[in-house]
Amino acid sequence: MTEQRPSEQRPHQFERGTDGPKVIVVGVDGSDSSLRAAAYAAGLARRQGALLAMVYVQPVLAAGAALGVPVADTTDEVAEGLIEEIRASAERVKGIFEVRWQFHTLRGDPYSGLVSAAEELTADAVVVGASEQAGHRLIGSVAVRLVKAGRWPVTVVP
Repeated sequence: MTEQRPSEQRPHQFERGTDGPKVIVVGVDGSDSSLRAAAYAAGLARRQGALLAMVYVQPVLAAGAALGVPVADTTDEVAEGLIEEIRASAERVKGIFEVRWQFHTLRGDPYSGLVSAAEELTADAVVVGASEQAGHRLIGSVAVRLVKAGRWPVTVVP
């Protein structure tokens, strides 16, 4: 009988988290909990030498558009504000706290956007802030849906 090595038993597949995370995705939307999640994820990324991918998913509100509300302009302003806040924070800690980071903006619902970003970036971990909306206890928050998806380790920051 010939002994097979583990590499001969099955084709090589991408493994997440074998040497620590290389890409950490964090959802940001300007809320206090998302900013705490970003700070937490930045610390993880610094300690692991990982890329921090900050993702803002611009909501698409059909009802707002029907009422003549410039939804895209408003969410573009939120994205611009977030990127400026991130750049200012990175500049304040430059030389003390170095993190490789990227900022991504997508349109759609937050859950689908974070899933798409995590898949595209081959994320090893996802970090989100706890929902601040009471209704999410009934229908499920983005964090709960990400955990239930079971594709990545998910950290929920209060």
